[in-house]
Amino acid sequence: MWAKISTKLILAVSIVSTVAIGVFAYIIVNSYQRQLITDVEGYADQLSETVISSTRYDMMLNRRESIYQIINTIGRQKGIEKVRVFNKEGEIMLSTDTLEIGRTVDMKTEACYACHVANQPLEALPISNRIRIFEGPDGHRISGIISPIYNEPSCWESDCHAHSEGQQVLGVLDLTMSLEAIDQEHRANVVRLLFLAIVVIGSISLLVYLFAGQIILKPIGQLVTATKQVAGGDLSYQVPIEKSDEIGALAKSFNDMTGRLEETQLQLIRSDKLASAGRLAAGVAHEINNPLTGVLTYSSLLLSQAEDPATKEDLGVIVRETKRCREIVKGLLDFSRQSAPEKTLVFARDVITHAARILQNQLAINKILLVLDFQDNLPEVHADGNQLQQIFVNLFSNAADAMSEHGGT
Repeated sequence: MWAKISTKLILAVSIVSTVAIGVFAYIIVNSYQRQLITDVEGYADQLSETVISSTRYDMMLNRRESIYQIINTIGRQKGIEKVRVFNKEGEIMLSTDTLEIGRTVDMKTEACYACHVANQPLEALPISNRIRIFEGPDGHRISGIISPIYNEPSCWESDCHAHSEGQQVLGVLDLTMSLEAIDQEHRANVVRLLFLAIVVIGSISLLVYLFAGQIILKPIGQLVTATKQVAGGDLSYQVPIEKSDEIGALAKSFNDMTGRLEETQLQLIRSDKLASAGRLAAGVAHEINNPLTGVLTYSSLLLSQAEDPATKEDLGVIVRETKRCREIVKGLLDFSRQSAPEKTLVFARDVITHAARILQNQLAINKILLVLDFQDNLPEVHADGNQLQQIFVNLFSNAADAMSEHGGT
């Protein structure tokens, strides 16, 4: 039983901890990854502006070799995939990949979709719409950003360029950066958080097991031991009350219950002794009844034959007292007789009178006077006369036991 309770507690705590830590870890890891990607995108945008600013003078002078050197130098930096310059028609004018120069890209590719397919002017696009994330040829993710190259007065006023004043955007700089390092960091964070979650869940489960053993399992074990002791007949066994919580209240209730059981057991023992004494008294009364019948028969016969007044008076006393003894014995036999309850119409006055007659001698020995004061015209009651008589005998006996040693009324 203990192992099952411990398993349930640990399982419940583990599930709750796993869900809580999992949700927390998911939020933290994804927030951290989004922040890293945002930083990379911000860095890419800043780097794009730097490239455009660095090549502005060479573009005005149409120094393609110098522009290519700048782009190629930046493209060799760690994490940079490609740096390309498109014109309005989608032709690659410059690129760190020389094989792409002069090739026209599909306008539906991710680099061109934002301004061509979305039907928005490039200069009006916010940075969030100029950034894209896609999967590279080797499977790792790549983040790309497009930055417009605007037509400035120095461009359309110059004699060496054939750009009209109404042309706002001359071309697009497309810079792509690898997210492989960020993805690796993300995987490493997941592994670290997973290891941390296992350690935390294991530690919490261990603490729950230890605390549950002291707070729950130990008191339960004491209660189990107490129930076994009580089942074995030791009703005096008490559970130690060490705490004032619900388990302490349970232990106190258990001790109160065993105390009441012990009192009930003593009462049952006394009742059994009284029942045994009653059966013994009934047997004695039955044995006495036969000699009393003989005494009554012979004394009645002598009384009918006696002629001397003094003798007749003495025999009359014998007959009268013998009859009284026989009535007492008969009442005792009726009281102790075990019979099925049979309800009839009985007079309460007669029942109480018979009960008083049974205890008459006992009360007289203890100098106790029982006064019977009945109301006139008592009605009949529907009850079992013998059981009702037993009730009043018990009431009179209890009242007599409560009297002082000097008797009373």
